[in-house]
Amino acid sequence: MSGYLLDTHVLLWFVEADPRLSDRAKDLLTNDDTNLSVSIVSLWEIVIKLNIGKLKIDYTTGDIYQLLDQLHVEVLPIEHTNLDCYLTLPLHHRDPFDRVLIAQAMNRRLALVSADQALHPYEVEQLW
Repeated sequence: MSGYLLDTHVLLWFVEADPRLSDRAKDLLTNDDTNLSVSIVSLWEIVIKLNIGKLKIDYTTGDIYQLLDQLHVEVLPIEHTNLDCYLTLPLHHRDPFDRVLIAQAMNRRLALVSADQALHPYEVEQLW
């Protein structure tokens, strides 16, 4: 694996110091030698949930970007190859945000850092 793609909840739990974040995920996030990525889809999901009142956090999106910069986390765009892969994924999981993350992880050969067991049927390495 060339790096790790963080699921949205992993990013939020890290920022909030949430005890649900696994020790393994904490180690990855705090290791300077780890290549970390987050999808623009995760940031979009956070903004959508903030906008509709489904998520309450004590920091701004600017704070999130600053943290990502401090941690040297790359923000991945959605590329046409991700969309092509998305179309071929079986419908084991119907959440469109998660399905884009799966496609990005597959295309970039990244391990997906996620506690979401619904992602297990997909052919992507998942760490928790």
